[in-house]
Amino acid sequence: MRRGDAARLGALAAIWGASFLFMRIAAPALGPVLTAELRTLIAGVALAAYFAATGFNPQWRRWRRHYAIVGIGSSAVPFLLWAYAALSLGAGLLSVLNATSPMFGALCSALLLRERLSGQRIAGLVIGVAGVAMVTRPAPGSDLDYYALGAALFAAFCYGLIATYIRRFASEAPSRGMAVGSQLAAGIVLIPFIPLWPPAAAPAPLAVASILALGLVCTAIAYLLYFRLIADLGATGALTVTYLIPVFGVLWGVLFLGERATLPMLAGGVLIVLGTVFVLRK
Repeated sequence: MRRGDAARLGALAAIWGASFLFMRIAAPALGPVLTAELRTLIAGVALAAYFAATGFNPQWRRWRRHYAIVGIGSSAVPFLLWAYAALSLGAGLLSVLNATSPMFGALCSALLLRERLSGQRIAGLVIGVAGVAMVTRPAPGSDLDYYALGAALFAAFCYGLIATYIRRFASEAPSRGMAVGSQLAAGIVLIPFIPLWPPAAAPAPLAVASILALGLVCTAIAYLLYFRLIADLGATGALTVTYLIPVFGVLWGVLFLGERATLPMLAGGVLIVLGTVFVLRK
């Protein structure tokens, strides 16, 4: 890996790890629906403007159905679920749970694409499940919001499911078109649901800054970095960012939100990342 690739990989992990920090700030102020809506819409408009300026043609008519399906499954639904989970779960824990998405992807590929699960991948799934069990054990005297926990894990499952869908049905769709098309589709789909959970009051400047960071940095810029890594390292190499996201997610939570990195959470996070390594390795 070249230094430039390593720098982009580290930057992407830091950015995506920070997305849970920004959601933890924005979701309580704006509500989960508006948080997800603004994140996707800001990212979609920014990417559309950038690609229009660079002359890229997403071929809307040809790929619109795939853009819509991927937008709903990989952005609208999971972003809404992450924002809901962020109402009660810490940024560090959310980032650790996000690392289970490649494991769900391997499971979906086995069930839907009839791919054989090797012994190594089965071991990775078992290790990952043990890690999830460890990080989700409530500390003595504290309660854990299991609805929020279920929402976070289902969001990670959505990523794995949509990755399987893209491999099976939309592998020829342009990746940059998928980025902008999926975000715009997600933003449009979420609009009717905004009245169901409106913000209780006008958001503070910090919440506004957080939602702008989510849309522009953690989604629009992050996608550009990710697709550059796919071009330089291949899809499997780019997925190694999954190993690093929990590190930054926990770090940002400790530094900026005063969260505690407990021993069970750290140990469980290590198991989840180890399971992910086994699942992703060929």
